[in-house]
Amino acid sequence: MNLEQARFNMVEQQIRTWNVLDQHVLDLLLEMRREDFVPEAYRNLAFVDMEIPIGHGEVMLTPKMEARIIQELAIKKTDRVLEVGTGSGYLTALLAREANHVYSVEIVPELKEQAAEKLRAHGIHNVTLEQGDAARGWGRHGLYDVIVLTGSVPVLPEAFFASLNRGGRMFVVVGDAPNMGAKLITCLGEGSCRTTELFETSISPLRNALQPQRFTF
Repeated sequence: MNLEQARFNMVEQQIRTWNVLDQHVLDLLLEMRREDFVPEAYRNLAFVDMEIPIGHGEVMLTPKMEARIIQELAIKKTDRVLEVGTGSGYLTALLAREANHVYSVEIVPELKEQAAEKLRAHGIHNVTLEQGDAARGWGRHGLYDVIVLTGSVPVLPEAFFASLNRGGRMFVVVGDAPNMGAKLITCLGEGSCRTTELFETSISPLRNALQPQRFTF
């Protein structure tokens, strides 16, 4: 398998055609070796348009979703990022390349340790990996400039809004399968946010995500 040709095809045929047109983002996807973050058993599928199992019932987001997240957030070198759900560590690596520092929280200890090893192997040191449940917020590091939830939530907890700096951006997928929507939320000031509806999608939910009140009869 020609990995570089497969990587190029992924960018040109999947990512660029999904409205990811920022050349800086495309170059980042060409540089960061996605196959290094994929379990060995699925290495040949590293560039396929699918969610790849990474163990413990978790999956890697599709390449086009990862690329779209990076593009929509327009991360700056001064940004402090919160990532909820480290998973394979690949999106963590992309975020770290763009930001000043990334705080990434993973609920599965084994996945946290595997991601830490992969990030070290790639010389990425501006990441703090923490083990815990951040599905309803993670305010221990103060305010963030960027927040990314890598799993869907039926409703978005208020704690995440309260953790955004003025001008901060948050990417989240909200809803119940199969009706979910990706949103970009921008903090305009204390208690004021703007929500941009990005696209319809369906991804796995975060464990222990806040559930809405449901009527029973």
